[in-house]
Amino acid sequence: MARQEEIDSVAQIRTLLSTVGLRTTAARLAVIRRLRRATSPLSHAEVAEELVPLGFDKATIFRNLTDLVDAGLVARTELGDHVWRFELRNPDHEAGHHPHFVCVDCGSVTCLHDVDMSKSAQKSWTKVGRVTEILLKGHCNTCAK
Repeated sequence: MARQEEIDSVAQIRTLLSTVGLRTTAARLAVIRRLRRATSPLSHAEVAEELVPLGFDKATIFRNLTDLVDAGLVARTELGDHVWRFELRNPDHEAGHHPHFVCVDCGSVTCLHDVDMSKSAQKSWTKVGRVTEILLKGHCNTCAK
């Protein structure tokens, strides 16, 4: 059964890539599969840590992350520490974005998928500009103890 799920996953990724006009390559498959397993946005270094031992070089990984961002499949976020982090876009989210929580002590990043921004809050933001990211900082439960 696990083998069939893997085949289905590859077929889904091929379809996804083809819909945005990208070829399916081993590196793109590996990058997307790694991002699918992530529970929070990953830096290039974190993606490379797993994929370099599999035979992919860091430049190829970065190039593919950038291609996936350009194609709109992956979101690139900078969370205040000058490190780009990457995550698959969720097509169910209206703008494809969601807030993130960053622990100021340990640096852990948590996606806040279930946070709904009220229409009135979103409307008030238009007075100052177009909001593209929302970042919350604080102390995670582990560090707060």
